[in-house]
Amino acid sequence: MKYIAHREEDREQLLLDHLTGTAEKAKEFAEVFGKGEWGYCCGMLHDLGKYSDKFQRRIRGEDIKVDHATAGARVCLELGGMYPFMEYCIAGHHAGLPDAGGKSDAGNSPTLNGRRKKKIEDFQAYKKEICIPELKTVPIDINKTTNAEFSLGMFMRMLYSCLVDADFLDTEEFMVNGNTGRQQGENMPQLLEKLEKHIAGWLENKEIESVNGRRTEILRACLDAGEKEKGLFRLTVPTGGGKTIASLAFALRHAVKHHMDRIIYVIPYTSIIEQNAGVFREILGDQNVLENHCNVDYESTEELKPMQLASENWDKPVIVTTNVQFFESLFANKSSKCRKLHNMANSVIIFDEAQMLPNDYLKPCLTAIEELVINYEVSAVLCTATQPALDPFFKNIKQITELCPRMEKQFTFFKRVHLENIGKLSEEALKNYLLEETQALCIVNTKKRAQKIYHELKGKGIFHLSTSMYPKHRKRVLKQVKERLANKEKCILISTSLVEAGVDLDFYTVYRQIAGVDSMIQAAGRCNREGNRTTEESKVVIFQFEEKEAVPGQQQQIDVSESLLTDECKIEDLETITKYFQMLYHFRGESLDKKKICEELKGGLYNFARVGKEFRLIEKNTKTIFINTEVEAQKILQNLKVKGFTRSGMRRAAQYCVTVYDQKFDKYNGMGILRPVSEDIQDFYVLTDLEQYSEETGLNLDIDDGMVLWG
Repeated sequence: MKYIAHREEDREQLLLDHLTGTAEKAKEFAEVFGKGEWGYCCGMLHDLGKYSDKFQRRIRGEDIKVDHATAGARVCLELGGMYPFMEYCIAGHHAGLPDAGGKSDAGNSPTLNGRRKKKIEDFQAYKKEICIPELKTVPIDINKTTNAEFSLGMFMRMLYSCLVDADFLDTEEFMVNGNTGRQQGENMPQLLEKLEKHIAGWLENKEIESVNGRRTEILRACLDAGEKEKGLFRLTVPTGGGKTIASLAFALRHAVKHHMDRIIYVIPYTSIIEQNAGVFREILGDQNVLENHCNVDYESTEELKPMQLASENWDKPVIVTTNVQFFESLFANKSSKCRKLHNMANSVIIFDEAQMLPNDYLKPCLTAIEELVINYEVSAVLCTATQPALDPFFKNIKQITELCPRMEKQFTFFKRVHLENIGKLSEEALKNYLLEETQALCIVNTKKRAQKIYHELKGKGIFHLSTSMYPKHRKRVLKQVKERLANKEKCILISTSLVEAGVDLDFYTVYRQIAGVDSMIQAAGRCNREGNRTTEESKVVIFQFEEKEAVPGQQQQIDVSESLLTDECKIEDLETITKYFQMLYHFRGESLDKKKICEELKGGLYNFARVGKEFRLIEKNTKTIFINTEVEAQKILQNLKVKGFTRSGMRRAAQYCVTVYDQKFDKYNGMGILRPVSEDIQDFYVLTDLEQYSEETGLNLDIDDGMVLWG
């Protein structure tokens, strides 16, 4: 009998060819971290269930269901020894990495124990064509880690990634008859050459007592440090020190030195991603830089198809992505998210704004970073102006190398503002301060407060910015603000913290409601940004409102900052920043692993499906409201109604969306001003009363059980 894996019209792919093709690809992927034989073995065994008569009848057209994934897993279990480490991967190569079984089962996913008990079709015909590959190496080196169980869990994820990406790619090649349209981009030496050409003029600057001179000193030090051995690094650079180009210079030189495959930038905000990716594309070329986050759409033109394909498995030399995309992929169990994981191996990974690593999941995130460094040939860089105190969390890495030369002196040199803590004040007093200003930024902790203060000040040259406005609307306002600042016209901006990172603004004065020390320092970076004024002329005013207010998710940060200010600590000092993070992490304690993710990977029972479900950096207790105020928005909405959920449609829609928590959603819904967009799109509504959306402040937040109160 001829055993077939896939059919496409009159063409057939032999099962042996598919197994061999998948095995060779998986071997190549796993070889990067020294486990090629494991990848090959996984590839050869993953579709053994297709040797059953029932599957062969199905592939030839009969309308019958067949489980073909359990068979290879069963063989691994029966072989014993090290083979059962592949059982999770093979059993879940379509449905996703399973839970072990028992109480930890997430939802209705079949568990590994369930599959072990399952009656499956006879597939023994595989023995006529397949020899079981031998395993000679152990999955992990237990001498490298103090947490062998986490390391084994990561190994299985990485092996799973190699398998599912190889399976996808081999199947895709057959289905499109080799015309995949994939383009991998240029190699690291070519990209380094492009960067060196771009910065050649800067490197000629030898004096170090100017802003550009200091930036060049930091850049040159990062280039030189690229020659160092692989490991964990810090780049602690003050605002204005040029860390974006400096970190790229380190990464490219380091990648060339150690024959590494790619550079991955992990960034908390999409605004910074768009900005940084633009810089990288300008230097390295569009074809070499992949943006992978919710606001980018690579599906709309045939021209961009290679980028869309690359976004599935990160097969490009430079990847720019979000904390959410990176870490949720690392802890996911579904093949669509996991297939990129093996391409993290042998990469330089830059964690930009490292202070924004998620506190609720800090322990599992740092354990995963450490695992990538010690077992997957990764060099990681923690890059920020406010370096968090993370050393105690790394159990197996004894040294973190600082890349910034003369770090303390750089911070002294780049100090451009005078910080002043004025304590408590009323909204009226704040309003009076702001009315005296020509160009000032005021950052408060809640969107509702930002809207209220704006409405009290309202007038020419007064602007509002927060996530109550959809992204495209915010970009319009920022453009106006930048123009007024550049033209030296009156410009008072009332905002939430979204302006603190990745938004290039330069005000005379900044007022910042007390928040975490890192947030307040980021806010200070929007004052005298270009260093054109003296420190004395450039004031950052820290204040508190007289009445208490609830600030969900920020209260501990505020309490620690209040304590440090009471002790008269200078928040801009490096020692204060370290002390702040030490105190914050101490108070957070066990909540640094809020969902007990690390405990789900212990005791030899791996609950991959449960972890994939629980690990969510952005909790899902929100609803999305589409604001249909523009012609382009109307077209997108119509498309969604006709076609329903598509990834490309939802990405385009995101530019016109505001996200609200369930409690606020219930009030809008109770007023009858929302309507579901489409039956097949969950938690997605269109605002039907456009009176509740203002061109000045966005979605009206000042509502109370049907009462509408514009200030």
